[in-house]
Amino acid sequence: MIRLQPLRCAALAGTLLLAPCGALLAFAADARASEEAPAGEVGEGAVPGAEAAPAARAPGDGAALAVRPPELTGAVEAAYPQAAREAGLEGSVVLRLTIDAEGRVTSAEIAEPAGHGFDEAARQAALRFRFTPARRGDRSVASRILYRHDFRLPAPPPAAAPVAGVAGAAPATGPAGAAPVAGAAGPALPAIAVSVRGASEAERLRTSAQAVQVIETVEARRQAADLGQVLARAEGVSVRRLGGLGSDARFSLNGLTDDRIRFFLDGVPLDLAGHSFGVANVPVNLVERAEIYRGVVPLRFGTDALGGAVNLVTDQDTRGTAASASYQVGSFGTYRLTLSARHAHGPSGLFARASGFVDRARNDTPIDVMAYDERGRLSPARARRFHDGYVAAGGAAEVGVARRPWADRLLLRAFFTSHDKEVQHGLLVDMLDGRVKSPPFGEVTFGRQTGGALLRYAQPFSGRARLDALAGYSYARTTFLDMANCTYDWSGGCVERPYRGEVGEDANDQQVRQHTAFARVNLAWHPATEHLLRFGLSPSHVTRTGRNLVVAEPEKDPLTAERALWSGVAGVEYEVRPLEGRLANIAFAKLYLHGVRTREHLPSGRIGDVDRATHRVGAGDSLRFRFTDALYAKASYEFATRLPTPEELFGDGGLIVWNVHLEPEASHNVNLGVTLERAETGAGQLRFSANGFGRFTEDLITLRRHLGYSEYGNTLSARSVGIESTAGWTSPGDWLSVDGHVTWQDFRDGSTGVRIQNQPYLFGGVAARARWPEIAARRDALSLTWHADYVHAFFVGPEGRGAADSKAEIPSQLVHTLALTYLVERGGWTVSSTVEVQNLTDEKAFSFYGVQRPGRAAYAKLALSL
Repeated sequence: MIRLQPLRCAALAGTLLLAPCGALLAFAADARASEEAPAGEVGEGAVPGAEAAPAARAPGDGAALAVRPPELTGAVEAAYPQAAREAGLEGSVVLRLTIDAEGRVTSAEIAEPAGHGFDEAARQAALRFRFTPARRGDRSVASRILYRHDFRLPAPPPAAAPVAGVAGAAPATGPAGAAPVAGAAGPALPAIAVSVRGASEAERLRTSAQAVQVIETVEARRQAADLGQVLARAEGVSVRRLGGLGSDARFSLNGLTDDRIRFFLDGVPLDLAGHSFGVANVPVNLVERAEIYRGVVPLRFGTDALGGAVNLVTDQDTRGTAASASYQVGSFGTYRLTLSARHAHGPSGLFARASGFVDRARNDTPIDVMAYDERGRLSPARARRFHDGYVAAGGAAEVGVARRPWADRLLLRAFFTSHDKEVQHGLLVDMLDGRVKSPPFGEVTFGRQTGGALLRYAQPFSGRARLDALAGYSYARTTFLDMANCTYDWSGGCVERPYRGEVGEDANDQQVRQHTAFARVNLAWHPATEHLLRFGLSPSHVTRTGRNLVVAEPEKDPLTAERALWSGVAGVEYEVRPLEGRLANIAFAKLYLHGVRTREHLPSGRIGDVDRATHRVGAGDSLRFRFTDALYAKASYEFATRLPTPEELFGDGGLIVWNVHLEPEASHNVNLGVTLERAETGAGQLRFSANGFGRFTEDLITLRRHLGYSEYGNTLSARSVGIESTAGWTSPGDWLSVDGHVTWQDFRDGSTGVRIQNQPYLFGGVAARARWPEIAARRDALSLTWHADYVHAFFVGPEGRGAADSKAEIPSQLVHTLALTYLVERGGWTVSSTVEVQNLTDEKAFSFYGVQRPGRAAYAKLALSL
């Protein structure tokens, strides 16, 4: 066997160095030939104090044959240890590799350990490497080398600097912050510096066993689409707004809607994180990615979702300094501003982060209505919404420490948001031939202010366990004002009447206050390599009370009753990844607890106490099998439970009243699909996925609409089955990309077999982007993006009632959007400017109630990041 001695090795720029720097390494033999040769001079990079090995001789030198080092020809990517990834840990492992005369690695010894699972991962990968064997003259020989594996989490790498081959060289860092390789005891060996950058969190989630789709918002943050539009461009997802910015939106995932889908911001329930006006109204520029979990929800969220969950992830980096801003202006008096910044002090681990937003819209969009003409007849007319404005503002600040011995992360976050919305019409809208027949509201307003704080703590223990915990408090104040004493028409005119109130015949000046305390505790433990156990507990407690100032005697005001709701979700997950990670399986079980304590007005007129408690259990499994690096299949199942929300039980303080006798919903959720993930071919990159799903539900909670008000109730069982698919292609050089998605779903009443009303069953879309780089300067790019979103016609009312030609139907809709973006990148900053036209052809589009949505609209947006 020979041993190879490096003289000097400089790392080239890049994120992965797989060969031993070729000609920059000089070697000498120490076997039989070296024992007889005189010592030669050791150059730069030698180990101080080590016995000098003889210099390598060229053929014909007469003393020894030239030795050529081994070259790595077949690398195997090391798996980033899950516990280390979750803990945000990085590390470097130095291995002493023995390579036989065939180029196989026969031994991989840990020369310098890093712990936290890095050693085992690096060793397992190295044992599968293949080399061109070392050669003495023209003969293959066995050899030994030092091999360094650097594990780095995804982050922009610092500038490359020289890497010393062994100890004694000048201190330096490698392409991803790799430290110099220290010499091992005994003769020094050559070093191969390998920087392994772990897959991004988005990539890890996509290829995990979880039933999840990940939408990264890099492009969306440069364009004018709101978050609802971005999410609606995913297969299986439908988002339909009641109107413009700030209006109610119905989010549907595989046929299930509203609160059957749970929403989170960085793992915290969205309404408890300051965004209580729905996912569609969250500023897209404050979101890094959206994770859509289809029917099977991981234990770590501690939630009781029936049809899935959506987790919005903001900037999570706690390193360096960065800032961003965006400003958007457009049709119908729309203005949107976002700001965010962070700064970290590396030596101490201290960091701070802040973000804020302001949204404003008049929403004075044209609308087709039935209005009274000058002769008092109800006739078709064209009007503008005149009482549909929206104003929202909010901010959050976060301080903490990261990567300390006593805390991987300790964060304190405080937030406050305010939303105020003018209400143009009620939830129940009378329509005639696609036109609004109901009179508009002219003074009804609805608002909500939310504030709170939460504390996060995360820490790994002994390399095999990790604790993630958070605790928080949220306060929400909801106001609803309906005091007008006149009836408005679509021209904005007011006709006085003897009573107050537009929604019904009673005036309202309501204030509802809600206090919520919640916690999430998750513990992950690695009992062995490729095995992971997770334990979770998520309790919460809600109290609510209020006051209607119109009611003179508080004891007769139902809002003054103190209402309390407590709930908890506990569970366990077991994940295993056999067959060298090709197979991944997650099995889990959950326990749901729920209790309501309040007082209610009985039919007799008396006030009675309500004290109810329920519990349910659930279980499921998620499986993924990888056929190749790009092709894998997934299957998943969950028996899911959803507990009633405070709004469903206690009302929203506005148009929805209380019903404290609701039962939990339950569902059997099934997914089965296959994915081709970014397969590289000579013709470009290909993407494809197809997924079949089934949702079999019981005791669905639906909104029952009455004249002037609504309430929730358990009404029906249902089943939703369908298929969703996507396909995409990106040309070589990324100058053109095309993506499309389509969803067909059959959502029917479980008892009658009739299709559920007011629910689209066929929809999809196509997107194409053309990109021209270096238009004016290097690293500039001009891109043109086109979206076409299609929804097939569907009935507004029950499908099984009445003649087909007499049923109210929402016609097919095809809406086009065109955006032109110019991007400039200089050093560490980027700036983009976009001009976008939505509903380019002015297609008549409709909300989920059949009310007309905004037509053609133009927007301009400027986004900056430093």
